[in-house]
Amino acid sequence: MRQVIVYKSVRIAEMYLFVDQDEGLDRVPPELLKRFGKPVEAMRLELTPQRRLSRSEAPAVLDAITNQGFYLQMPPAIDKMGFKA
Repeated sequence: MRQVIVYKSVRIAEMYLFVDQDEGLDRVPPELLKRFGKPVEAMRLELTPQRRLSRSEAPAVLDAITNQGFYLQMPPAIDKMGFKA
């Protein structure tokens, strides 16, 4: 179990950054934060491997936070007709 803060990007729609609540943005590379834009807190949650997330797998999110300090959720793909995949 880990307490997580989820930030949304003001630059890229539907892009989210998951970080450990205690570490905050400390381990997120400055280059990523520059491209991400000013992080806006979207939510805080208790994340366990069993928790269901809408577009990511909880174990992958937890693993990324542990190993690199963050998990970046990219926007859904948009096909050539403009529909989300």
